[in-house]
Amino acid sequence: MALEQPEGGVGTSARILDTAERLVQVRGFNAFSYADIAQELGVTKASLHYHYPSKAVLGQELIGRYAARFGAALAEVDARLSDPRAKLDAFTGLYADVLRDQRMCLCGMLAAEYQTLPKTMQTAVVCFFNHCETWLQGVLREGQERGTLLLRASTADTAQMIVGTLEGAMLIARSYGDINRFQAAATQLLTSLTSDAPTPAP
Repeated sequence: MALEQPEGGVGTSARILDTAERLVQVRGFNAFSYADIAQELGVTKASLHYHYPSKAVLGQELIGRYAARFGAALAEVDARLSDPRAKLDAFTGLYADVLRDQRMCLCGMLAAEYQTLPKTMQTAVVCFFNHCETWLQGVLREGQERGTLLLRASTADTAQMIVGTLEGAMLIARSYGDINRFQAAATQLLTSLTSDAPTPAP
């Protein structure tokens, strides 16, 4: 299941967000300006400031929209799948689909620039990751109860490890231009959590 991309052509505001999101996911938040967006859309910078008075406001809106789409995708996973292992596989699939589109996780890119972001954006980025980890903890807990997942740490620590591994794997895979590197890391990650996975040697 793919993380749905926003539909373009729904007015200037949506077109601005679509363009800005792509620029963040490809370049990073600090590597583009309102002039870049204005040039791509064929509008004036004044028009951009009318819709989003500052880049910080634009950034907050981007995170909010991305988080809402990601949350909707996780809700769909819950509605469609019952097996915790399948849910984890679907979670990694969301990241793979973004990478396949030659983009990075929006909040992963922003996390790399965390210290330079406005406080409001920093808070929103952390909230995004917190939501992902909370959802993962629920899935991990259910897998433990069913005996289909084997955790060697707390659900909280394991959820953090999953998010950190996937975000890092995306960066490395992009460096090599090879999505197979991400897929291999995701597969190893999920295999290590199955109840029938071999116990690592001490």
